[in-house]
Amino acid sequence: MSGCGIHPHEFGGQQMSQEKKQSDFMKPGIGNKFQEETKYTTERIGGYTLDSNTFPDPFKNYESPLAVIPLPQPELSGDPDLWKALYRRRSRRVYRNAESLQLGVLSTLLWATQGITEKYGDTLFRSAPSAGGLFPVETYLSVRLVEGLEGGIYHFRPGRFDLEFLKKGDFSRNLAGAALDQGIVASAQATFIWSAVLPRSKWKYRQRAYRYIYLDAGHICQNLYLAGEALGLGVCAIGAFFDDDVNAIVGLDGFDETVIYMATVGKISEGK
Repeated sequence: MSGCGIHPHEFGGQQMSQEKKQSDFMKPGIGNKFQEETKYTTERIGGYTLDSNTFPDPFKNYESPLAVIPLPQPELSGDPDLWKALYRRRSRRVYRNAESLQLGVLSTLLWATQGITEKYGDTLFRSAPSAGGLFPVETYLSVRLVEGLEGGIYHFRPGRFDLEFLKKGDFSRNLAGAALDQGIVASAQATFIWSAVLPRSKWKYRQRAYRYIYLDAGHICQNLYLAGEALGLGVCAIGAFFDDDVNAIVGLDGFDETVIYMATVGKISEGK
């Protein structure tokens, strides 16, 4: 032991120092409690039955949107190289903010994130997986500059493949402020805003639903990244925002439905 040049008291001092350094960020908190209390064990799992009559509506519709905009069919021709898209995938933050995004391109991005890919009886399969096939994540758009769309807040309906126009105006700067002043939100042609309709997932998974909801959102966002790369667009995921400020912009209650994730989409210079 003495040959290593470290005296016991020195090693102990380093260990204490390391423990002290770790103590600030390793102290138990609500995150630890959540992780522990949602673990599956033989004692915790089950204990309830599922009643299909109480399952929340799998699709969200607004009673009186400003308008309903049918989306053009997604452009899926060609043979984009998945391996190239995976290799090139980056968070891209510099956009040509004066140029418009084509509606057809936006339609393709929406299909890639949550589009219906197959129908089997009453079951609708989508382009991204969801725990239990419950699909609790809803997609909203803050549109700044898209051909054929007024600036405003829109809601995507994958079952009907259209957009519900909810709020008129340019919300990009307000949304950027809610996203901790991240300027990319103000310069992006559109920003995807994903919410979770919590009852859809909690109906089956109770408190563990919170784990799955964020996994679902991650699958959806990665699809957006890969579709963006295939189309030569820039995408940047955003997890830092004032939750209730974004909820207020979209018009959500923050309890039964709350914003969980966002991503900007913009035109980028060639090779950027």
